Amino acid sequence: MRELKKIFRSKPVLTLGGRLIALWLRLVHATNRMVNNPDEGYARVEGHYPAIVALWHGQHFMVPLVKRKNDPFKALVSRSGDGHLNSVAAEALGVDVVRGSGGRNRSKTLTKGGISALKNLVSCLREGIGVVMTVNVPKTGARECGLGVVTLAKLSGRPIIPAAYASSRRIDLDTWDKASVNLPFGKAAFIIGEPIYVSHEADEAELERMRQLVEAALNETTRKAYEALKH
Repeated sequence: MRELKKIFRSKPVLTLGGRLIALWLRLVHATNRMVNNPDEGYARVEGHYPAIVALWHGQHFMVPLVKRKNDPFKALVSRSGDGHLNSVAAEALGVDVVRGSGGRNRSKTLTKGGISALKNLVSCLREGIGVVMTVNVPKTGARECGLGVVTLAKLSGRPIIPAAYASSRRIDLDTWDKASVNLPFGKAAFIIGEPIYVSHEADEAELERMRQLVEAALNETTRKAYEALKH
Protein backbone atom coordinates (compact mmCIF):
# COMPACT_ATOMS: atom_id res chain seq x y z
CA MET A 1 0.00 0.00 0.00
CA ARG A 2 2.85 2.34 0.85
CA GLU A 3 4.54 1.63 -2.49
CA LEU A 4 1.29 2.27 -4.37
CA LYS A 5 0.88 5.60 -2.58
CA LYS A 6 4.47 6.46 -3.47
CA ILE A 7 3.77 5.80 -7.16
CA PHE A 8 0.65 7.99 -7.16
CA ARG A 9 2.63 10.78 -5.46
CA SER A 10 5.51 10.54 -7.96
CA LYS A 11 6.21 13.54 -10.19
CA PRO A 12 5.47 11.77 -13.52
CA VAL A 13 2.07 10.57 -12.27
CA LEU A 14 1.20 13.99 -10.83
CA THR A 15 2.27 15.64 -14.10
CA LEU A 16 0.00 13.33 -16.08
CA GLY A 17 -2.79 13.99 -13.61
CA GLY A 18 -2.39 17.74 -13.99
CA ARG A 19 -2.67 17.50 -17.77
CA LEU A 20 -5.77 15.31 -17.52
CA ILE A 21 -7.33 17.82 -15.12
CA ALA A 22 -6.69 20.60 -17.65
CA LEU A 23 -8.42 18.57 -20.38
CA TRP A 24 -11.39 17.95 -18.08
CA LEU A 25 -11.69 21.64 -17.21
CA ARG A 26 -11.65 22.55 -20.92
CA LEU A 27 -14.50 20.10 -21.49
CA VAL A 28 -16.48 21.60 -18.61
CA HIS A 29 -15.91 25.12 -19.90
CA ALA A 30 -16.89 24.21 -23.46
CA THR A 31 -20.16 22.55 -22.43
CA ASN A 32 -21.42 24.93 -19.72
CA ARG A 33 -23.56 27.92 -20.65
CA MET A 34 -22.55 31.17 -18.93
CA VAL A 35 -25.60 32.87 -17.40
CA ASN A 36 -23.80 36.19 -16.95
CA ASN A 37 -21.27 38.11 -19.03
CA PRO A 38 -17.87 38.19 -17.25
CA ASP A 39 -16.76 41.03 -19.55
CA GLU A 40 -19.11 43.36 -17.67
CA GLY A 41 -17.27 42.58 -14.43
CA TYR A 42 -13.90 43.00 -16.08
CA ALA A 43 -14.95 46.36 -17.52
CA ARG A 44 -15.98 47.57 -14.07
CA VAL A 45 -12.49 46.92 -12.62
CA GLU A 46 -10.56 47.91 -15.75
CA GLY A 47 -8.77 50.85 -14.16
CA HIS A 48 -7.61 48.78 -11.18
CA TYR A 49 -5.32 46.43 -13.10
CA PRO A 50 -2.87 44.88 -12.22
CA ALA A 51 -4.77 43.40 -9.30
CA ILE A 52 -4.76 40.52 -6.81
CA VAL A 53 -7.66 38.20 -7.65
CA ALA A 54 -8.79 36.44 -4.46
CA LEU A 55 -10.53 33.05 -4.64
CA TRP A 56 -11.66 30.38 -2.20
CA HIS A 57 -9.59 27.20 -2.45
CA GLY A 58 -11.73 24.43 -3.90
CA GLN A 59 -13.73 26.92 -5.96
CA HIS A 60 -10.84 28.07 -8.13
CA PHE A 61 -10.43 25.34 -10.76
CA MET A 62 -12.29 27.00 -13.65
CA VAL A 63 -10.93 30.53 -13.27
CA PRO A 64 -8.02 30.15 -15.79
CA LEU A 65 -10.66 29.52 -18.47
CA VAL A 66 -12.71 32.64 -17.79
CA LYS A 67 -9.87 35.13 -17.41
CA ARG A 68 -9.30 37.63 -20.19
CA LYS A 69 -6.63 36.44 -22.61
CA ASN A 70 -4.92 39.84 -22.84
CA ASP A 71 -4.41 40.21 -19.08
CA PRO A 72 -1.17 38.55 -17.93
CA PHE A 73 -1.55 36.75 -14.59
CA LYS A 74 0.49 34.51 -12.36
CA ALA A 75 -1.04 32.08 -9.87
CA LEU A 76 0.32 31.32 -6.42
CA VAL A 77 0.52 27.52 -6.01
CA SER A 78 1.81 25.60 -2.97
CA ARG A 79 5.03 23.57 -3.03
CA SER A 80 3.26 20.37 -2.00
CA GLY A 81 2.67 17.35 -4.24
CA ASP A 82 -0.89 18.53 -4.82
CA GLY A 83 0.63 21.88 -5.67
CA HIS A 84 2.60 20.26 -8.49
CA LEU A 85 -0.65 18.78 -9.80
CA ASN A 86 -2.31 22.21 -9.72
CA SER A 87 0.78 23.84 -11.22
CA VAL A 88 0.81 21.52 -14.23
CA ALA A 89 -2.94 22.03 -14.76
CA ALA A 90 -2.63 25.83 -14.52
CA GLU A 91 0.30 25.98 -16.96
CA ALA A 92 -1.56 23.71 -19.39
CA LEU A 93 -4.37 26.28 -19.28
CA GLY A 94 -1.97 29.15 -20.03
CA VAL A 95 -1.36 30.51 -16.53
CA ASP A 96 2.20 30.92 -15.19
CA VAL A 97 2.73 29.97 -11.56
CA VAL A 98 4.71 31.07 -8.53
CA ARG A 99 5.37 28.26 -6.04
CA GLY A 100 5.07 28.92 -2.32
CA SER A 101 2.52 29.06 0.49
CA GLY A 102 2.06 29.69 4.16
CA GLY A 103 -0.64 30.32 6.73
CA ARG A 104 -0.52 32.43 9.87
CA ASN A 105 2.42 30.62 11.45
CA ARG A 106 5.58 32.53 10.46
CA SER A 107 7.91 29.53 10.74
CA LYS A 108 5.68 27.51 8.42
CA THR A 109 5.54 30.40 5.98
CA LEU A 110 9.34 30.45 5.86
CA THR A 111 9.69 26.71 5.29
CA LYS A 112 6.99 26.67 2.62
CA GLY A 113 8.65 29.44 0.61
CA GLY A 114 6.05 32.02 1.58
CA ILE A 115 8.48 34.92 2.00
CA SER A 116 10.23 34.41 -1.35
CA ALA A 117 6.87 33.88 -3.05
CA LEU A 118 5.55 37.11 -1.51
CA LYS A 119 8.54 39.06 -2.86
CA ASN A 120 8.06 37.46 -6.27
CA LEU A 121 4.39 38.40 -6.36
CA VAL A 122 5.12 42.02 -5.34
CA SER A 123 7.61 42.19 -8.24
CA CYS A 124 5.01 40.76 -10.63
CA LEU A 125 2.47 43.39 -9.65
CA ARG A 126 5.01 46.20 -10.03
CA GLU A 127 5.76 44.90 -13.53
CA GLY A 128 2.08 45.05 -14.47
CA ILE A 129 1.34 41.34 -14.06
CA GLY A 130 -1.76 40.41 -12.08
CA VAL A 131 -1.82 37.76 -9.35
CA VAL A 132 -4.39 35.02 -8.69
CA MET A 133 -4.39 33.31 -5.31
CA THR A 134 -6.58 31.21 -3.06
CA VAL A 135 -6.83 32.90 0.31
CA ASN A 136 -8.05 30.23 2.75
CA VAL A 137 -5.89 29.39 5.73
CA PRO A 138 -4.81 25.82 4.84
CA LYS A 139 -6.53 22.96 6.70
CA THR A 140 -8.79 25.29 8.71
CA GLY A 141 -12.18 26.72 7.93
CA ALA A 142 -13.19 26.47 4.27
CA ARG A 143 -14.16 30.14 4.30
CA GLU A 144 -11.47 31.61 6.55
CA CYS A 145 -9.27 34.18 4.83
CA GLY A 146 -5.60 34.40 5.80
CA LEU A 147 -3.45 37.50 6.20
CA GLY A 148 -1.27 36.76 3.15
CA VAL A 149 -3.52 38.44 0.61
CA VAL A 150 -3.91 41.68 2.60
CA THR A 151 -0.16 41.74 3.30
CA LEU A 152 0.50 41.47 -0.44
CA ALA A 153 -1.98 44.28 -1.11
CA LYS A 154 -0.27 46.47 1.50
CA LEU A 155 3.23 45.89 0.13
CA SER A 156 2.30 46.23 -3.54
CA GLY A 157 -0.29 49.00 -3.34
CA ARG A 158 -2.51 46.97 -5.68
CA PRO A 159 -6.16 46.14 -4.96
CA ILE A 160 -7.71 42.82 -4.01
CA ILE A 161 -10.58 41.76 -6.28
CA PRO A 162 -12.79 38.95 -4.94
CA ALA A 163 -14.04 36.56 -7.62
CA ALA A 164 -16.13 33.39 -7.70
CA TYR A 165 -17.08 30.73 -10.27
CA ALA A 166 -20.08 28.45 -9.78
CA SER A 167 -21.67 25.73 -11.91
CA SER A 168 -25.12 24.19 -11.67
CA ARG A 169 -23.78 20.67 -12.23
CA ARG A 170 -21.09 19.81 -9.70
CA ILE A 171 -20.01 17.45 -6.95
CA ASP A 172 -19.50 19.17 -3.58
CA LEU A 173 -16.80 17.28 -1.69
CA ASP A 174 -16.60 16.73 2.07
CA THR A 175 -13.07 18.14 2.29
CA TRP A 176 -11.53 20.85 4.47
CA ASP A 177 -12.02 23.43 1.69
CA LYS A 178 -15.51 22.21 0.67
CA ALA A 179 -14.20 21.86 -2.88
CA SER A 180 -16.56 21.60 -5.83
CA VAL A 181 -15.82 19.41 -8.83
CA ASN A 182 -17.43 21.23 -11.75
CA LEU A 183 -19.26 19.01 -14.24
CA PRO A 184 -20.13 19.53 -17.93
CA PHE A 185 -23.48 20.23 -19.61
CA GLY A 186 -24.91 22.74 -17.17
CA LYS A 187 -24.96 26.46 -16.39
CA ALA A 188 -22.09 28.54 -15.01
CA ALA A 189 -21.53 32.00 -13.54
CA PHE A 190 -18.38 34.02 -12.91
CA ILE A 191 -18.79 37.01 -10.60
CA ILE A 192 -16.20 39.74 -10.02
CA GLY A 193 -16.48 41.85 -6.87
CA GLU A 194 -15.46 45.41 -6.06
CA PRO A 195 -11.74 46.26 -5.60
CA ILE A 196 -10.42 46.47 -2.03
CA TYR A 197 -7.32 48.58 -1.33
CA VAL A 198 -5.11 48.18 1.75
CA SER A 199 -3.15 51.19 3.00
CA HIS A 200 0.63 50.98 2.93
CA GLU A 201 0.49 52.35 6.49
CA ALA A 202 -1.83 49.60 7.78
CA ASP A 203 -0.83 48.23 11.21
CA GLU A 204 -1.71 44.78 12.57
CA ALA A 205 -5.17 45.87 13.72
CA GLU A 206 -5.97 47.41 10.33
CA LEU A 207 -4.66 44.33 8.49
CA GLU A 208 -6.98 42.16 10.56
CA ARG A 209 -9.90 44.48 9.77
CA MET A 210 -9.09 44.30 6.06
CA ARG A 211 -8.72 40.51 6.27
CA GLN A 212 -12.26 40.30 7.63
CA LEU A 213 -13.47 42.66 4.92
CA VAL A 214 -11.95 40.49 2.17
CA GLU A 215 -13.45 37.38 3.78
CA ALA A 216 -16.92 38.94 3.84
CA ALA A 217 -16.60 40.28 0.28
CA LEU A 218 -15.49 36.91 -1.06
CA ASN A 219 -18.37 35.15 0.70
CA GLU A 220 -20.80 37.66 -0.82
CA THR A 221 -19.28 37.24 -4.30
CA THR A 222 -19.56 33.46 -3.97
CA ARG A 223 -23.19 33.78 -2.86
CA LYS A 224 -23.97 35.93 -5.92
CA ALA A 225 -22.34 33.38 -8.24
CA TYR A 226 -24.55 30.57 -6.95
CA GLU A 227 -27.60 32.84 -6.87
CA ALA A 228 -27.07 33.70 -10.56
CA LEU A 229 -27.48 30.03 -11.47
CA LYS A 230 -31.13 30.13 -10.32
CA HIS A 231 -32.15 32.54 -13.07
